[in-house]
Amino acid sequence: MQKIIETIVSIPAIYRTIFLLICSNCFMTFAWYGHLKNMASKPWWLAAIVSWGIALFEYLLQVPANRIGYTTLTLAQLKIMQEVITLSVFVPFSVFFMGEKFRLDFVWAALCLCGAVFFIFRK
Repeated sequence: MQKIIETIVSIPAIYRTIFLLICSNCFMTFAWYGHLKNMASKPWWLAAIVSWGIALFEYLLQVPANRIGYTTLTLAQLKIMQEVITLSVFVPFSVFFMGEKFRLDFVWAALCLCGAVFFIFRK
């Protein structure tokens, strides 16, 4: 177990942050939108309780991700990284899980986020 912890800690903070944020966003996306498909016929309060339960796992990953990331990134860089990851998780979720059609607007939004990444990470 000690060897595993040493290996994880030796991974650069930015990569640990990205990995945890991707995992966190998967839980977040299902918590926020999964009930629209899976629980559409259930009362809203039941969907809210289930979503809160899923969101707990999101926070168990997101809080450490931000703490780790903040050791090497600025707050603005963390936020832009979060937005890029959110879109990167949301588009496949909406297309493959929810059955939405892929739209060119997804590409334009991604290009706008690339611009945001450029400006927030430039020296």
